[in-house]
Amino acid sequence: MGTNSTAYDDDRRHVFHSWSAQATLAPLVVNRAEGSHFWDSSGKRYLDFSSQLVNANIGHQHPRVVEAIIEQARKLTTIAPFHANETRSEAARLIAAHAPGDLDMVFFTNGGAEATENAIRMARLTTGRHKILTTYRSYHGATGGSIVLTGEPRRWPSEPGIAGVVHFHGPYPYRSAFYADSVEQEGERALAHLADTIMLEGPSTIAAVLLETVVGTNGILVPPDGYLAGVRELCDQHGILLILDEVMAGFGRCGEWFAADHWGVVPDLICFAKGVNSGYVPLGGVILSPQVAETFATRPYPGGLTYSGHPLACAAAVGSIRAFEEEGIVEHARMLGTDIIGPELAKLAANHPSVGEVRGLGVFWAIELVRDRETRAPLVPFNAAGPDAAPMAAIAAACKERGLWPFTHFNRVHVVPPCTITADDLREGLAILDEALTVADSFTTA
Repeated sequence: MGTNSTAYDDDRRHVFHSWSAQATLAPLVVNRAEGSHFWDSSGKRYLDFSSQLVNANIGHQHPRVVEAIIEQARKLTTIAPFHANETRSEAARLIAAHAPGDLDMVFFTNGGAEATENAIRMARLTTGRHKILTTYRSYHGATGGSIVLTGEPRRWPSEPGIAGVVHFHGPYPYRSAFYADSVEQEGERALAHLADTIMLEGPSTIAAVLLETVVGTNGILVPPDGYLAGVRELCDQHGILLILDEVMAGFGRCGEWFAADHWGVVPDLICFAKGVNSGYVPLGGVILSPQVAETFATRPYPGGLTYSGHPLACAAAVGSIRAFEEEGIVEHARMLGTDIIGPELAKLAANHPSVGEVRGLGVFWAIELVRDRETRAPLVPFNAAGPDAAPMAAIAAACKERGLWPFTHFNRVHVVPPCTITADDLREGLAILDEALTVADSFTTA
């Protein structure tokens, strides 16, 4: 095992990092992690308010999940997906048991982007149509198809891409594209906009509407009550499938097994990854309704992956889901949102002129930062980079200096700690965030 200096030097020489200009990087060398904390090579401890990439839902090094991986490794490390395997079968059964409605079959992938790719393929083959509608403020992955489905700016350099993708505006009451005066009106007008988009694109050409149940990286946008049910109704009216991307919002993150449960909406397909086993071993997948599964009862599904349902990944999922069940982790996450995060962020909003809005569910929250509350001018411009993004970089630095590892995107700080975080650790992190927001306040103009 090399030294920490060697780890850093070898990283800079040989590791090509995602979403980055390589010459600008100075990555933190992380040596260990436990629960809601991790430690760098100097021994400094950080409270993980990012859950890494909003995926470590069960926290770091949960003993039940670690032991499940070790036990599986002793028994069977890998097997081709065309075999049946008890660990894969049990993972699928447990996932299906917690899925909404009658969704009861699982196609395993290695992550969320592959889940999206396969979900749209299934939708197109089931309906015989080609168009996929998805929102501008969305992220669905970085593979060839999923990055085009993505609505936010990370899509731009990869265009042109797959054909048939149409973007539309989803609800965002704080920055309404529909000039709505209330959350209720926002939901109504967003549904009317989607109905118009379907009409103008041609219902008979549309295979699916793909939505993040709660938009994640692009703002923790919680849909107004009735919106998802309205989308479901529009899809049913036109024979369009509804795909919910729960890669980030699922498995406890919103205080439910799946965020769709908060509104009682049942989609045709669900994309999952991240929280299913907190990334201990890469795993994702698609949960299928009987209608979609029936399409491939006697007709081969033209897709697959060498590592689909990998035994080590599935063992991690089984261990994680059982821990969630027995330790009440979903209920704990819900309580943290209603009893601590929501009320405490409301106090921060009252005390800091830079806070325009706070919103979220469970342990899935955003603080939207502004220069002026009256005009709602964002603290940094949309898609800011370099010097334009300096205020957000300063806020992140203030958090890290105090031992808090934040998740920031554009003009927002997201509060997304593990679902297992203790109330005391959560309050400690929020207190640090309170201090760091004084940096944001220094950039306000009103």
